[in-house]
Amino acid sequence: MIYKYFWALRALLYAPFFGKFALPSYLGRPLFLMGTKKVFIDKKVRIFPHLRMEVHRSGNIHIREDVVISQNVHITSAGNLVIGKSSLILANVFITNIDHEYEEIGKHVVNQEYKIRDTMIGENCYIGMGAAIMAGTKLGKQCIVGANSVVRGEFPDYCVIVGAPARIVKKYNPETGQWEKFS
Repeated sequence: MIYKYFWALRALLYAPFFGKFALPSYLGRPLFLMGTKKVFIDKKVRIFPHLRMEVHRSGNIHIREDVVISQNVHITSAGNLVIGKSSLILANVFITNIDHEYEEIGKHVVNQEYKIRDTMIGENCYIGMGAAIMAGTKLGKQCIVGANSVVRGEFPDYCVIVGAPARIVKKYNPETGQWEKFS
């Protein structure tokens, strides 16, 4: 538990380098951070060790209140990327709003243009271990993403999303108060 005090102290030291870093939030180390002036972190955000967070070009990252980001998470943005409040992101997750062009034959993919599409994770979402949230994804409120899922597209509130490519397998039915299979 004492390590969290060191993480809070680190957050105090790093805070001036961010666009916003509200306290009490904390950062585990080691970290790889790039473009932090375009990263906005609300209060009570807990970031565990081995985060890689990078902002390219005119992108930004907004992490809303009470988010937990586990170990070995990679977040990269060149557009708008929002993680909704009270969301939980488990270990080894990748979140982006960038795709690389690949259409110019003979030209290295890294040297081709970005395709940028905003990515939004809704409030109170649960992102399972090893999931990839790809460019242009929009998750509604309280979506559950299964482990190792590859998610691209728009998904409504209260659904369970699994697979590669990810698809909805359950939705919450407010009339019955039950999570029901979705076909």
